[in-house]
Amino acid sequence: MADEREWRLLVPGYLRRLPADLAAVLVLTLVTIIAVVTPGVRETPLRVVFGLPFVLFLPGYALIAALFPEEESESVTSPDASAAQDAGQSRKGIDGIERVALSFGLSIAVVPLIGLVLNFTPFGIRLTPILVAVSGFTLAMTALAAHRRWELEPADRFRVPYRRWLQTTREEFTNPESRLDGALNILLVMSVLLAGASVTYAVAVPSQGEAFTEHYLLTEQENGTLVADDYPTEYTVGESRPLIVGIGNHEQRDVTYSLVVELQEVRIQNNTTNVLNETELDRLQTRVAAGETHHEQLNITPSMSGTRLRLAFLLYTDTPPADPTVENAYRETHLWVNVSAPETDAAVTNSS
Repeated sequence: MADEREWRLLVPGYLRRLPADLAAVLVLTLVTIIAVVTPGVRETPLRVVFGLPFVLFLPGYALIAALFPEEESESVTSPDASAAQDAGQSRKGIDGIERVALSFGLSIAVVPLIGLVLNFTPFGIRLTPILVAVSGFTLAMTALAAHRRWELEPADRFRVPYRRWLQTTREEFTNPESRLDGALNILLVMSVLLAGASVTYAVAVPSQGEAFTEHYLLTEQENGTLVADDYPTEYTVGESRPLIVGIGNHEQRDVTYSLVVELQEVRIQNNTTNVLNETELDRLQTRVAAGETHHEQLNITPSMSGTRLRLAFLLYTDTPPADPTVENAYRETHLWVNVSAPETDAAVTNSS
């Protein structure tokens, strides 16, 4: 017992005074953050198990707790109670069922609004900004709710009636009003357990959708925006121009990709493309987690000149073959470019 008191003394006083339901909101928020950002844990179903209430329930519950710190309203049934109400001493809170229903509703309203605000910021709608914004809102509302409760008299503060719920539950099963009530209580518990098991199974063993990989090219505008437009098509031998390769992993698993960049002189005849000459410009390998997108900036430096050359970006899962081609690539994208000789070479040719 002494050890328990010593441990409690290590916790700041305002945290020891935190109501049980608000402490649960705080703990669940922190656990969700850990489950989402910790390597090895974020790939497990725990991310979804904690993520769903984090998005669908906790923000709304914290907001409701801040708006209604009072205990459930008491009905006026006597002159004394009426006098107390006239004196401003009656409670104005809402009951537990209303809190739960409003928590879901407000969460569904608040989280999209947070996403809308983030959409107009440089951060955008991405995992980290959403996690930080929703966590910040939930923790801020939790702190405000705790402050408002502490300002009330202890008897007027809302508290979750755990003991009353446990006592009522025990009485319903040990001393039901009739056999039918007892059977219905057992059926209700079995239904809840079955529903919980179904949700757990759906989270732990999600259905596999279509597996595919996105492979595309981007360019960077002067303002830093990435667009699928304005690709460079005029090159000079030995001079570099930047291009950004995008890889989106929707394979339902982590994948190590290999990218081979080739400049090819091709001839198209009778709907058949023949490669007459080719040179490899770059090769790289990167690992992309499931559901993530990777952007890689490349500096394309042609080593041979010609008109209407094919600049091919060949993507493979794992190690590419000894002879990478458009036909054996897992994904392929290309640009048609013109590559001119350096000015010094052109001048020497003209003089001769």
